[in-house]
Amino acid sequence: MITTKKTDLIKTDWEIDFYSRPIIDENGKKRWELLITSTNNFRDTKTFKWEKICPASSVNSIWLKDALDEAIDEAYSQGWDKPSVIRCWRSSMKTMIKRAADQIGIELISSRRTYSLFEWLVDRERSFYPKQKGYIGINLAPPSNPITNQAIPLPEEVRGDSWSFASLSLDTLREADEWEIKFSNLIPIKDSLNQSISIPGIRLFSSKRSLALAAWLGGLEPAKLLIEGTQIILEAGQADRWLVTDIEKEAKKTIENNFQNTKNDADGLQFISVQRSPEENSLDGFWMLKDIGEI
Repeated sequence: MITTKKTDLIKTDWEIDFYSRPIIDENGKKRWELLITSTNNFRDTKTFKWEKICPASSVNSIWLKDALDEAIDEAYSQGWDKPSVIRCWRSSMKTMIKRAADQIGIELISSRRTYSLFEWLVDRERSFYPKQKGYIGINLAPPSNPITNQAIPLPEEVRGDSWSFASLSLDTLREADEWEIKFSNLIPIKDSLNQSISIPGIRLFSSKRSLALAAWLGGLEPAKLLIEGTQIILEAGQADRWLVTDIEKEAKKTIENNFQNTKNDADGLQFISVQRSPEENSLDGFWMLKDIGEI
C-alpha cells in the first residue's frame, strides 16, 4: 500500500461555488450543486476538481461543512493538502460558506480571482447541463439586472505618484515566474493563445511607498481592468470597483481596443505592476488579471 507523506502533498487554494443550477430534479426542485476546484498557478499541470449534488431541502452550512470535509478527504487521497484559503465570488452565498469554512479552520476570501472556477462553470453551462435530464435552460426566476457598484477612488494606501498604460508580449509574460517580485499572483497562460498579441496592463509608480502600495493592492484581490467612458476601473474583491485614473479622450480608443483585442484573442489576460519608477526594472508587485465576463 502506497501512503502519501504530508510533505509530498500539493498545496493550493480552493475556489468554491455552492448554488442552484438550471436543472429541475424529480421532486420539481432546482438542483443545488457544490463545485470545488483548486486554484491553478502559473505552471500547474494538475487540477483538483470535486462536485456534489445537494438536495434542495439541505441547503445549509451543516450540509456544506460535511461536504467540505468529504472533499478534503478525497483531495488527500489524490495527493492534495487541505487548503488554508477558499475563495468565493457569490455574495449571496458568502455567509453560509463562511460558517462552514470557519468550522473546519479554512479562511474564506471574497474574491473574483476565481478564474479556474469561472472557466469550469462556463464549460458546464455550455456542454454539461444541457445534456442533463430536467435541464430548463433558463432560471425559473431570472435575477434582476445586477447592481453595479459606483467606482470610487483607490484607497490612499494604493495610490501611486503616477501611472502609465503598458503592454507586454506573450513571450515576455510567459517568463513572469522568473522575475524577482516582492508581491505577485500569476495565473496560467494557455499554449493555444495567439502568440503575436500584446497583453495590456497598467504600471503604478511610487518612489517612496512602492512596496507598501504593492502589499495593499494584493489585499484588494484585483480581478480585472475595464475602460468605462474615460476612466480605468479596477474590479476587485467580491463586488468592489475602484477608479484607477482618468484617461484622455485621445488615448481612450487605443487603450480600449487593446483591452478588447486581448479579451478576444488572448483569453482576456491583463496585468498590473507596481514599481518605484519607470526607469527601474525591479518590481515590487505584479498581478496577472483576466477579463472573462460574467457568470
